[in-house]
Amino acid sequence: MKAMVLAAGLGTRLRPLTDQRPKAMVEVAGRTLLEITLSHLRSFGIREVIINVHHFADMIVRYLESNDNFGMRIAISREEVLLDTGGGLKKAAYFFLQKSVSAEEPFVLHNVDVISTIDLRRMAQFHLENRALATLAVQERQTARYLLFDDQLQLCGRKSAANREPEVVRHSPHLRPSAFSGIHVISPRLFSLMTEEGAFSIIAPYLRLAARGERILAFRADEYQWRDLGRLDDVMKADQDAKAAQL
Repeated sequence: MKAMVLAAGLGTRLRPLTDQRPKAMVEVAGRTLLEITLSHLRSFGIREVIINVHHFADMIVRYLESNDNFGMRIAISREEVLLDTGGGLKKAAYFFLQKSVSAEEPFVLHNVDVISTIDLRRMAQFHLENRALATLAVQERQTARYLLFDDQLQLCGRKSAANREPEVVRHSPHLRPSAFSGIHVISPRLFSLMTEEGAFSIIAPYLRLAARGERILAFRADEYQWRDLGRLDDVMKADQDAKAAQL
């Protein structure tokens, strides 16, 4: 498989750590978030990766060059204007639509600010066996925003943790709220169905296509460790835990 790492964000919630460096270069126990993410991808045999960059973009490029791309083939997708998760992926479509790649060969989309032990090989197998358009790793935990899935693990909507009415695009007698992990396995066929333009969240086409009956499925990842490192407190806690584990 190939993969894309989403690393273009400003990392405003990580300030002051991101005042002079991109979010991808923030360190946990002496390793950057980018290195941790690439190592996780590489452990499952992924060797071809595209990374979107914006904030301190050249710093990321120099860092990769100085580390020989961590033994991987890495392409860079520069965003002059932030395109969000969906727009960023759409801009990088060429990387996944090369003639040498099967139209059915799925790829991984991975946020740079999450670390986990999620088994990407097992997740990809689930994706292929269920002929999904996209498969989203989810867990049962508290979050500010939930995705809603039915008993067949099909995406049906989303809701905020606040007391607001959920947005339901597929009706089901039982909807299970789940926390999205920021890790996807996607069929390249998605690109031909993405009509959205400019900057947009990838959740927008997921919901629109789920309403049309496309298979946007949940991969239950409750058995795996997972951490969001998008906030300063989260990084500091992860750094302390990692260092304590090495003692």
